[in-house]
Amino acid sequence: MLRIRLQRKGRKKRPIWHIVVAERHEARDGRIVERVGRYDNVTEKKEVVLNEDRILYWLDTGAQPTDTVRKILRREGILYKRHLMNWGKSEEEIEKALAEWKEYRDSKKDDATSRKADYKEVLAAEEREYKEQLQKKAKQAAAEVEAEKAAAEAEEDEAPKNEAEEIEAALEEAESDDSAEETAEAAKEETTEAEAEEETADEAEEETEAKEEAPAEDEAETEDNSAEEETEEAEEETKDEAPAEEEKKEEAEESSSDKVSTDMNAKEAIDHINNTDLDDLKGFVPEDEDRVTVQRAWESKQEG
Repeated sequence: MLRIRLQRKGRKKRPIWHIVVAERHEARDGRIVERVGRYDNVTEKKEVVLNEDRILYWLDTGAQPTDTVRKILRREGILYKRHLMNWGKSEEEIEKALAEWKEYRDSKKDDATSRKADYKEVLAAEEREYKEQLQKKAKQAAAEVEAEKAAAEAEEDEAPKNEAEEIEAALEEAESDDSAEETAEAAKEETTEAEAEEETADEAEEETEAKEEAPAEDEAETEDNSAEEETEEAEEETKDEAPAEEEKKEEAEESSSDKVSTDMNAKEAIDHINNTDLDDLKGFVPEDEDRVTVQRAWESKQEG
């Protein structure tokens, strides 16, 4: 079975393809029946040279083009021309139909390029508007902070100077009261020192007697009690740390769920819509969202 396919030519990393007619079982660079064209999509020329008469001949004799060659023939209008010839159209009618088809093809290319350019312009305009809004908000916040500082300074200037004198007088009175109390306490301490010395002597004698009489079992019980207290303190610390970590996780989830699309630029909002589930996007796009690209991304997410 004959196939119309591509045969690689040219040098390394700069291929040029020959359109050839060859047997199906032949290798890519093997023996061919006829060369019917040339396809170049790498060099600066980017040309397509086709022998229409021979290609139509081999198509009529039963040769089957590969998928790549079929796309090339369809893009160059040879398959459309063969279709018109099979319908019995005259040469004038075929030329007229091919001219109209080429105009329509070129117009589609222009529309595609213009749509891409329009989309880029819309996206750039939305980003500029978003940046301007952020700058306005920053200026308003700075003006509010300056106004608060000015008001605080004015209040400090209006405060009466006599307040400082009143504070100093109150401090002097407090110091005099404290000195009187200290003298009274010193007198009391002198009278009680002798009594305290006697009590300490008696307590020292009692402690020595109690140590001699106390058994070794009391020491073991004190050690066990101290170990139990240490374990209880460690458990309480771990219990206190667990709810703190849970509170941090809940705060992180609440902060991420409270965001809306108007708090982000267009690219960030579109990426967030595309990368998250539809159930998690409830309320993400508010009613005051006027950016076209974000609305399109939200509509496509709902449809998909």
